[in-house]
Amino acid sequence: MQILVDADACPVNEIIVRIARQKNIPVTLFTDTSRSLGDGYSTVVTVGKAKDAVDISLINTAKKGDIVVTQDYGVAAMALGKGVNALNQNGLKYSRENMDRLLFERHISQKVRRGGGRLKGPPKRTREDDARFTAALLDILKATE
Repeated sequence: MQILVDADACPVNEIIVRIARQKNIPVTLFTDTSRSLGDGYSTVVTVGKAKDAVDISLINTAKKGDIVVTQDYGVAAMALGKGVNALNQNGLKYSRENMDRLLFERHISQKVRRGGGRLKGPPKRTREDDARFTAALLDILKATE
């Protein structure tokens, strides 16, 4: 098992690495060439800036039993299809039960934006978000022991 992170703009990389070090779990951070990552523990996979290049590389690497951290519902859906645990940066565990709704909401949001509409951005990150993420990651790790 390893933790694979869609690391572009991921606010929980430090939390992931801290927990992974404690539990001796490998971490791979996937990023494009516009970012420079390195924490001394994780493997960093840097891919080109092509559309979805990071997502495709991450999913091609994921294996059943791994954990994927992403805020991209499409990546999460593909991960679930491979038997991979998927989690977002706020502690939401992606599942077959919530994926249809999430993908539908994404579709509606894209239609609004294409039509010239504006949507409210995400709220500012809080300590509670970090606590929820930490608890969810530890819960998944406990379930896979």
